[in-house]
Amino acid sequence: MTLYEELVARGLIAQVTDEEEIKNMINQGKATFYIGFDPTADSLHVGHFMALTLMKRLQMAGNKPIALIGGGTAMIGDPSGRTDMRSMMTRETIEYNCACFKKQMERFIEFGEGKAQMVNNADWLLELNYVDFIRDIGSCFSVNNMLRAECFKQRMEKGLSFLEFNYMPMQSYDFYHLFQHYGCNMQFGGNDQWSNMLGGTELIRRKLGKDAHAMTIALLTDSQGNKMGKTAGNAVWLDANKTSPYDFYQYWRNVEDADVMKCVRMLTFLPLEQIDEMDQWQGARLNQAKEILAYELTKLVHGQEEADKAQSAARALFAGGGDKSNMPTTQLCQDDFADGQIGVLALLVRCGLAASNGEARRLIQQGGVSINDQKVTDPNARLCCADCGGEGVIIKKGKKVFHCARMRE
Repeated sequence: MTLYEELVARGLIAQVTDEEEIKNMINQGKATFYIGFDPTADSLHVGHFMALTLMKRLQMAGNKPIALIGGGTAMIGDPSGRTDMRSMMTRETIEYNCACFKKQMERFIEFGEGKAQMVNNADWLLELNYVDFIRDIGSCFSVNNMLRAECFKQRMEKGLSFLEFNYMPMQSYDFYHLFQHYGCNMQFGGNDQWSNMLGGTELIRRKLGKDAHAMTIALLTDSQGNKMGKTAGNAVWLDANKTSPYDFYQYWRNVEDADVMKCVRMLTFLPLEQIDEMDQWQGARLNQAKEILAYELTKLVHGQEEADKAQSAARALFAGGGDKSNMPTTQLCQDDFADGQIGVLALLVRCGLAASNGEARRLIQQGGVSINDQKVTDPNARLCCADCGGEGVIIKKGKKVFHCARMRE
């Protein structure tokens, strides 16, 4: 099976511009391709997983990745799939976020001479002369065609600013610049970005001729990929300081039954033959598939040792064996207790299981909190220091979130 055939078999490809040429370039390791990342936080999250694993697959086959950080486009906002305009960031914040991204990407792809590159479109977009840009690039875009693009349609009802309207030409210019200066001949992105990406391919051909070898591939990320970005209203980060390896493992361990094999196929590096066999699993065996998914992805992001710890902690809770010491834990101190006691609402907030006392109260009223297997029914309940001594108390939020709270030794 060729690499392109594998990408199709894994369900990664939504649509392409020049399939035969793309097949040949990817399979022969001759593609220099880019994928864009918006530096809107100081960590990547699970919604970026599909792009990261794709870059790794392609690099393993000899192709050259370019990780494009949208430091320039981040300053105006991207309307695709959004209902409001992105908040502005300073250049210092963007540069810091870029550095964090690269450190995390190094777990997936290898940077260096003749290998992967990271570039920031602020390096060329911020130097553009506006009049020159609209004369040279703006003239290549039809406003009528732009307004037919789905990314703009979604914003028209609530208002589309001229600032955001510039995004498509600017993103297209990225591909044009990378094509000319970095030998980049291919771009990948989510299927919801198709109109923006296609603009780049058409710009290159219009400026440099129809024979310019510039190709576009859309990935199936607009549904599953965006869905993976958040859970329970909170982003699941690749940074262990934001999302612990255990919580990261638990996120994948708790994916819906209907999604588990799709995630295994798209995101892991397990052989397709093994995945095809797992596709036949039903009932309780789906939990085994979820364990495999969680372990493989935690190992990819945090390393085998952390994956082993997370799996052991999860089994301790769900299967009655393993090491509970690896459970996410909050160390309490005397300052957390008033007169030797701490209210259960304050405890939930202190452990990061609720954002406020009000949210904690609602969780309890809805029957969603247990401590040491005893359901908490009184929002005014209190625990004393002795309760949290030794191995501490185990707090269960909902059906799947476990957390230990104990006194610092």
